[in-house]
Amino acid sequence: MRILRPGTEQELAEALAAAAAAGSAVEIRGAGSKRRMGGPAAEAEAVVETTGLAKVRQYDPRDLTISVEAGMRWQELCALLDEHRQMVPLDPPCAAEATVGGVAATNSCGPRRRQYGAARDMVIGMRYATVEGMVADTGGMVVKNVAGLDIHKALIGSFGTLAAITAVNFKLAPKPEHTRTYVLSFPSAGAAADRRDAILRGYLQPAALDALNPAAAALAGLEGFCLLLRAGGPEPLLRRYDRELEGAERLEGEAETGLWRKVEEFAPSQPFVVRVGHPIAALREVLEAAPGPCVCRAGTGISYLGFDESARAVQWMLAPERASWARLLEWASAPAEIYWPDPGLELDWMKKIKAAFDPKGLLNRGRLYGRI
Repeated sequence: MRILRPGTEQELAEALAAAAAAGSAVEIRGAGSKRRMGGPAAEAEAVVETTGLAKVRQYDPRDLTISVEAGMRWQELCALLDEHRQMVPLDPPCAAEATVGGVAATNSCGPRRRQYGAARDMVIGMRYATVEGMVADTGGMVVKNVAGLDIHKALIGSFGTLAAITAVNFKLAPKPEHTRTYVLSFPSAGAAADRRDAILRGYLQPAALDALNPAAAALAGLEGFCLLLRAGGPEPLLRRYDRELEGAERLEGEAETGLWRKVEEFAPSQPFVVRVGHPIAALREVLEAAPGPCVCRAGTGISYLGFDESARAVQWMLAPERASWARLLEWASAPAEIYWPDPGLELDWMKKIKAAFDPKGLLNRGRLYGRI
């Protein structure tokens, strides 16, 4: 297996074209921090890594936009933006090792999705290399761009099965003046769900609202069924949260950052993780159905359940009572029998898009949960 680390996007495009001409399968990756995510890539004749592409292409803090090459480390991007009190609030897992392109290609996000959205809401443009050896642009450097097709939205979450992302353009958000996290503990899933409902009906809408069952809470150094609420803004606003959440444990500074880091890294810390999409009202049912640790995005209806064995994860996904929920075996430390039980009608469209970008099926075979 040949490992290639092109230093320019043109070199990367030429490497893809040469592989395509030879009919060679190619694995595209950044730093490889999320190789356990999205299903395993099949054996390839060549590996193309994007870590050689790590420059800032364009950044004017006054415009609240930035363009960086795909191989830049996520932490490096965050440090650069922090100098100007700005951020891309995606909270991806594996943040210490991940690349910008890897975060976009896996559609990674975290607790603050409730307020800020996912990658599709923050990425305003891309550059990418195709198996034909071309480098193309999609989107741009302005937030409201009505020109052309939003091809970058197809590339987000494609796990490198369509093309190699070479640069990503983000719209930025200003960092809040202050942040504070509140921890509320409950004896039952029902009590936690009831309090979550009251929070969602209230006037104060936090940036993040996660629920943990006791097994997940223990991993974060907490007890019981827990609600974690993160708020940001000026001090008078946070004092209002103090009054509304009287009795909750308050965290700031390193204690706050450390807690959310544990939550963000929950999925990669588990041998197998099933991601569940469910109605927001089903929070109690999900917390009670989890046989092991479970972290729920309590304000968006996405939950992550940890398992020790793939067979148990698959058995849980295939249970008839879970048929109305969307289920994916998103993280796996070993091969599993099934990753995506019910792909639905959208799989046909995904295959058509794959055929248009990569007609020979050379890029990242096996990714996207063994369906592409």
